[in-house]
Amino acid sequence: MRIIALEVGPFFSNCYVVGADTGDDGMVIDAGAEPNDIMVAIRKMRLNVKYIIATHGHMDHIGAVSELKKATGAQFAIHEADAASISRRGFLFGGVGLNARPDLLLRGGEIISVGGLSFKVLHTPGHSPGGICLAGDGVVFTGDTLFRGSIGRYDFPGASGRQLLDSIRTKLLSLPDSTVVYPGHGPQTTIGEEREGNPFLTSDNWG
Repeated sequence: MRIIALEVGPFFSNCYVVGADTGDDGMVIDAGAEPNDIMVAIRKMRLNVKYIIATHGHMDHIGAVSELKKATGAQFAIHEADAASISRRGFLFGGVGLNARPDLLLRGGEIISVGGLSFKVLHTPGHSPGGICLAGDGVVFTGDTLFRGSIGRYDFPGASGRQLLDSIRTKLLSLPDSTVVYPGHGPQTTIGEEREGNPFLTSDNWG
């Protein structure tokens, strides 16, 4: 698997350009900002982008979707629980709504295949109602659900700390310890490292 990680926008969000070791098809995960830089990475990898996938609908993860969709012709996919919010007002952080409607509404459990890679959509609400993670080929893209040594915020509208913790415990900690975690902000980690050392996963102080 080939992955280029870019830190984009004022919230320093991680955007991932993903392709198989062989073949031309790929996808972009969390196109939050700086579409020109994302396109440079796509061209560097010589990818035909089939999907632009949002792990959730906050503007720091979808701000460049419209431009990338126009440039690549890719399908935009997001969980159905976040889709209505982005179409109305860009959800959070002062968004003004997207000019790109979702092509695929996810519910969880789907398998997204691209360039010989396959990822299962895990519905992981808590940071947002429609939060998802993408797990496959020994990695998981966790958006703002799980970070290195931390977890996503749960003080936004529609968020829930208890729901977030339940999502992590049931959907993410069930993955092998060797699974590499590519989060929505900050450095990568592994499921094993977070299982053993993430202080939020041993705390019962959830609201």
